[in-house]
Amino acid sequence: MAQKMSLNITMKPQLRMTQQLQQAIKLLQLSRLELIDTIQEELTENPTLEEAPDSESTFVQLEEGEPPAIPNESEDLDNSLRDLDKSIAEGDSIDWDAYLNQYQTHTPLPDTSGQGYVGEEMPSYEATLSAQPTLVEHLLRQVQLSNMDETQRRIACEIISNINEDGYLVGITLEEIAEMLEVDLDAVVFVQETIEEFDPTGVGARDLRECLLAQAEILYPDNTLVRSIIDEHISLLERKNYDAIARALKTTPDRVRRAAQVITTLNPRPGIKYSDERPQYITPDVFVERMSDGEYHVVVNDDGLPKLKVSSYYSDLVRSGNASEAASYIREKMSSARWFIRSIHQRERTIYRVTEAIVARQREFFEKGVQYLKPMVLKDIADDTELSESTISRVTNKKYVHTPQGTYELKFFFTSKISRMDAFSGEDLASTAVQNRIKQIISGENPKKPLSDQKIAEMLKDENIDIARRTVAKYREALGILSSAQRKQI
Repeated sequence: MAQKMSLNITMKPQLRMTQQLQQAIKLLQLSRLELIDTIQEELTENPTLEEAPDSESTFVQLEEGEPPAIPNESEDLDNSLRDLDKSIAEGDSIDWDAYLNQYQTHTPLPDTSGQGYVGEEMPSYEATLSAQPTLVEHLLRQVQLSNMDETQRRIACEIISNINEDGYLVGITLEEIAEMLEVDLDAVVFVQETIEEFDPTGVGARDLRECLLAQAEILYPDNTLVRSIIDEHISLLERKNYDAIARALKTTPDRVRRAAQVITTLNPRPGIKYSDERPQYITPDVFVERMSDGEYHVVVNDDGLPKLKVSSYYSDLVRSGNASEAASYIREKMSSARWFIRSIHQRERTIYRVTEAIVARQREFFEKGVQYLKPMVLKDIADDTELSESTISRVTNKKYVHTPQGTYELKFFFTSKISRMDAFSGEDLASTAVQNRIKQIISGENPKKPLSDQKIAEMLKDENIDIARRTVAKYREALGILSSAQRKQI
């Protein structure tokens, strides 16, 4: 059969994601902090996009809980809202810069002329802040103050560089260090044991036993029982098997219990004090407030977000009818700026709609608490809002809502269900509500006789909750609660 080349024209429907649509989807799944960074980046890259004064803000929450509308081509706002913003701005007459300069908490610099203090030469507020030294810096400083020779300092630097944030030597063995630096193993062992005596005590240890033992030898040098338990029977200590430890060490269980109390004063994570981790403070993306009539009001939080508008200067240039290449570039950037503003407003509107649907389905939670949370999946909210499940997933990821019951991630409200034993005795329960009930049961147990997972499962069945022992264990571990043997108090 002969082959030949030909051209054919056909038409077929095809879905393509434009660059603007990709940008809108990206903005939808960003967290609040990521959104602020993206806005600042767009302000830097797009000259036609600028930050507007509060009186010209495009982020306006409409009355009676209505979601923010998508802006049109014009940036003009309602005159009443503009006047209100203007009056609020004029009412704030406090000069905060002067206030901070007047009430400095640091000591003023002395005037070299001997005439007092010179306020103009005071360091700024930010200049007085200091960073806490890291664990590595703290240990290296002690190395410099020690009597180590040059070879020992090389070994110490290598050991310290492999200490994790908890204070343990990880990722390399002492034998590997000795081989890499071409030194004797005994020299490496000596330096490692010396570092364990540094502050914080026990840092540089290779495991928990070694870490606690180093602390016990310095803090309790005369207590041989404590050191023996740590050195030889730490696994039995973890299970609180005091009788077995007493038999092995030929002593009484009471003495072992007292020694265990001493061991609990030691620090299993000596390096955590110098961790550079800082608490992450959450700013809610949306608020759910209970009104006087008992209804719940949803408000999208736009506080702290830069207010955006299209530059009037570049708009005037485009209206002049200039057909140059520069004008074409400006038109393209203005179109991008308008779409960016629309995408942010659409993001707010979508968050509002999803939160409103969640409130409608989980009203009992907002009134009574976690134990009244109902089973809910993405499809439920997708059906209520006529959005896709993928959109719901993007909206609820890394978005937080402040409620009368506390602040939660929107994903918190989507949970699987736990069936009732009697189908006619009530609705199914959310797995989160069951976890909360397990937490309540454990918090009320006798610490000297903690409840086993099987006993908790039986107690839940008495409450008509159908749950297996292994499920209780899974939920307990998800809550970060130890087993009954490890919860038992001395």
